Amino acid sequence: MPTQFETALTAMLQNAARQAGLVILSAEPGTDVNNHPTAKFRIGLGQDAAPERTLELELSEAFDFQKPDLLPEMTSHLREAARRLQNPQPDVYVTFAGLPIRFSGFRWPFHRSNSGSDTYIVHGTIHLEDGHESVLHTKISASMTVTFAEIVPAPEQPYAETFIYNAVRKTLDYGQLELLKSGNRQPVPVTTRYYSRWQKKFFFTDTTDESRMDFLTLKVYWLSGALGGNRPVWISDPRDAQYLNTTPEELTRMAADLSRQGLLSLTDDAASATPMLLGRAEFYQTKMAEALAATKPEFNEEMRQGHTNM
Repeated sequence: MPTQFETALTAMLQNAARQAGLVILSAEPGTDVNNHPTAKFRIGLGQDAAPERTLELELSEAFDFQKPDLLPEMTSHLREAARRLQNPQPDVYVTFAGLPIRFSGFRWPFHRSNSGSDTYIVHGTIHLEDGHESVLHTKISASMTVTFAEIVPAPEQPYAETFIYNAVRKTLDYGQLELLKSGNRQPVPVTTRYYSRWQKKFFFTDTTDESRMDFLTLKVYWLSGALGGNRPVWISDPRDAQYLNTTPEELTRMAADLSRQGLLSLTDDAASATPMLLGRAEFYQTKMAEALAATKPEFNEEMRQGHTNM
């Protein structure tokens, strides 16, 4: 590992990453938004990994995940990251409404709100990733209530990234985030409405078999066809399964159905776009445009033109 930054956390993570099939490419000291020390790691599948095929992991410098209540989720996070790194662009996702977005610049771990509210905050950015160097983006301020925080084993990236990313996607689906060329941070509230204490699981989007298959074709069109050079993408990502309120196994089953229809080229648990799917480009471009329009509050244009009685 090409770094001189060595801590007890570095040694722990090196061992855990190795077991997940990952390599720590770099490690360096950082600070969170309150200037508390963190450790920032860049991980990949090999030393020669291209920058776009790596992921960042940032943890509190004193964090110890080798505890019975913390180690399983850290292990799971790293294994999923290793599988996600086989995607052409592992930090790009699609929303149910039809937007391809890239997550970047998240400042982990959570920090207590400086505004006096009883919440925990994490900041980050999402960018529209449409293949045309779009400048549209949204600065995110995701807030987790104290009540919700009791559900989370630790306020660190491996234990929260999945539900934060899905809350962002769901907020976009609601049309409550606007993608702009510039602007202030926009809120993403994460509350217990997304979680069932009784079932001990997250709920984001009610879906049917048909809508899940629509999501899979949307995902493969963008992540494999439009943005990935037709390289295969992971079908049964547990992050997508949580977002769609289903299971990885169900996503695999539906991908097999889509393969039989000629829309996906499926190998094991990875799919690439077929010519039939790529032939629907106009449909997916229109769907993206409609999803973008839905994120733009109608009153904004009237206010910008001075047509308001406020």
